[in-house]
Amino acid sequence: MVENRPFLTFLAHLVLILGVAFVALPVWIAFVASTHDQATFLGGSMPLWPGSNMWETYRTILTDGVPNSGTPPLTMMMTNSLIMALIITFGKIAISVISAFAIVYFRFPFRVLAFWIIFVTLMLPVEVRIMPTFKVVADLGLLNSYAGLSIPLIASATATFLFRQFFLTIPEELVEAARIDGAGPMKFFRDMVLPLSQTNIAALFVILFIYGWNQYLWPMLITTDEKFYTVVMGIKRMSDVADSDPQWNFVMGSAMLAMLPPVLVVIFMQRLFVKGLVEQEK
Repeated sequence: MVENRPFLTFLAHLVLILGVAFVALPVWIAFVASTHDQATFLGGSMPLWPGSNMWETYRTILTDGVPNSGTPPLTMMMTNSLIMALIITFGKIAISVISAFAIVYFRFPFRVLAFWIIFVTLMLPVEVRIMPTFKVVADLGLLNSYAGLSIPLIASATATFLFRQFFLTIPEELVEAARIDGAGPMKFFRDMVLPLSQTNIAALFVILFIYGWNQYLWPMLITTDEKFYTVVMGIKRMSDVADSDPQWNFVMGSAMLAMLPPVLVVIFMQRLFVKGLVEQEK
């Protein structure tokens, strides 16, 4: 029998409320800031309640772009970020699941060595890889393109490792049963391995989409045409204007809109993730 301790229950809920407030307060401040005009911030005050300028702020950043910031409309930058994030996400998952399947289920020379070569790349910091990667992309003429934004970031040793570890847990009896039924490698991969990997794919989709959406350094290096600016680059440029004070209502409004796609992906994929867990338990 679990002892009822009201004080511990109260303390747990208090900590939970404080944690939620700690996370939600910056988001609330950003939203409030996006609803006021620039004059409010020039006065040195920070209101705690929304103002009356919300629709004008969001209309401007979505359709016209922020004045004097050198950025295109936010819809264009969010589209660029979405395309880049989706290419990176699907590319990483596809390459990782296929490479892990080959390493686990195919017998070829230096199979273990191939896996460890992939795994060792996790130890290489970004600073070591970024200049050679930039040189290759520039020589191939991929600057200012979706291919240049996405392809160099597709390879993922982490996802390959996670899929490999999961495939090793699949019972050998399933492999033997599929072989007896005459299933070839691709049929076994399509009908057995992929359905069992739904939860892993859902979890990695969320992580990799957020990873691709939040990219800043690589897009900044290879992008000089504003038609290919990503939303993170745009927010940075809005806050770093040289000849005037940043227009914080536009900056915060852009930040609020930039949070929406990752949040929606988390909400949507969370349902699929839980569904996959339930189906796997059956």
